[in-house]
Amino acid sequence: MVITPEAARALAEASAEIGRQVGLIIDRAGNIRNVLVGTDRDILIPDLSEYRLGGKRLRGVRLIHTHLQDQPLNQEDLTDLALLRLDMIAAVTVRLQGLPGTISIAHLLPPNPEQKIYEVMPPQPVHAVDLDTADFIAQLEREMERAQSAVEVGKKDRAILVSASKKSKAEQEESVEELKELARSDNIQVLDTVVQRPHDINPKYLLGEGKLKELIIRSQQLGADLIVFNQDLTPSQVKAIGDITEMRVIDRTQLILDIFARRAHSRDGKVQVELAQLKYRLPRLSERSTALSRLTGGIGGRGPGETRLEIDMRRARDKIRRLEKELKSLSRSRQQRREKRVQSRIPIVSIVGYTNAGKSTLFNNLTKSEVRAEDLLFATLDTATRRLRFPREREVVITDTVGFIRDLPEDLLGAFRATLDEMQDADLLLHVVDIGNPRFEQQMESVDTVLAELGLDRIPRLVIFNKVDIVSPLWAKVIASRFNGVVCSAIDPGTFEGLLKEIEKRVWGEERAELQVTSVE
Repeated sequence: MVITPEAARALAEASAEIGRQVGLIIDRAGNIRNVLVGTDRDILIPDLSEYRLGGKRLRGVRLIHTHLQDQPLNQEDLTDLALLRLDMIAAVTVRLQGLPGTISIAHLLPPNPEQKIYEVMPPQPVHAVDLDTADFIAQLEREMERAQSAVEVGKKDRAILVSASKKSKAEQEESVEELKELARSDNIQVLDTVVQRPHDINPKYLLGEGKLKELIIRSQQLGADLIVFNQDLTPSQVKAIGDITEMRVIDRTQLILDIFARRAHSRDGKVQVELAQLKYRLPRLSERSTALSRLTGGIGGRGPGETRLEIDMRRARDKIRRLEKELKSLSRSRQQRREKRVQSRIPIVSIVGYTNAGKSTLFNNLTKSEVRAEDLLFATLDTATRRLRFPREREVVITDTVGFIRDLPEDLLGAFRATLDEMQDADLLLHVVDIGNPRFEQQMESVDTVLAELGLDRIPRLVIFNKVDIVSPLWAKVIASRFNGVVCSAIDPGTFEGLLKEIEKRVWGEERAELQVTSVE
């Protein structure tokens, strides 16, 4: 049962005598694990982290406490039930004579179409409660497990996206929309978004206390198993948020790294992504677990030996050095290929632009290639090079490169610097812009910033406004004229005439360029 009439009477008498709420934490075996004493209005629940959730949905303990006024469970009680995932929570009212009155009971619910988090039973006299607690909780957990199993069929990560920033509302909304696209690219199901513009950023959790509680309850309501922050988190913040939510927590950089790890196919790409991941994780090793600080070593060893943490960090540094060495070797091979292209005196044209602007689609239709092109962010990571032949037996080497994104993680930019350095020898950069994106000017600025960081802003650039088929042609021409660029639709080679003419003009400097490509290699 929830509580025996004798225990309820003892609680009520103690509560009436001292004029405060009194409570019990009871485990599933019926053992009293904690006795709590609060104020006349509330009660403080101790740290329950020792009762780990594991693979189950509930904590394994219930809270029974008194209410001095004749009132049922209040919102604060129900919030505690949801946040702590208690088996159940109950409030016993105290009569003037110190006798127990009615008892109100609430418990969590499995995921349901109504998205109800808990159910509150009607108040009833303590002696009238006839509930087999052990059987009830066991059945409730079975229902939760069945609901969870149904969710895991064809499993995707189920995430809530979070943004806590002092930026304007418009900037935050734009950034969160991009985060949604990143999540989609990483095969993550986005259940909801939580956005906050606090006066002061909480140094521990980023979110304010109230918003953090809402996030935890909302994640339970929707069955989320992952929280993705739009801001970069420190190792201590990841640990603190993970501890309080008891969910996996990642930030924007880690999400991008995971996308890169999925999409890298060449040896170059794999080495660069692994290197970036190791550099990202190295400072976070110290936050993983206190168990990693235990000493290792055996009998006869000098000194205390190394801690597990030190061993893991040393191995990570050793691997970083090995990967950097391999990257240099791969870089030398790329340099040799670059030198051959330079010696052949064939002009080099590199396609650059914001991720998912249509670079690979344009590359494929210009060169009749089959580079992977999808409506996803960072669908293409590996550099591809082909020859594009013009009339008069002229040709250029055209290169497709990884897309850029605003606030590109520093480790990723550093890792891909060697690949992007191939553009140093380019005679012309084709900056592809998605003119159908309402934020295309901000995306252009982000690309310009990355090019400047790489020292590529000195190379002549032709701006290509792609996806002209989904906007007003007149407006597109006005925008192209403003930036001295050209318009086209990457999916329609019939729109390439002006583009090809402009490339030929910019590469060979002719007043009148030929209008037709005779062959593609």
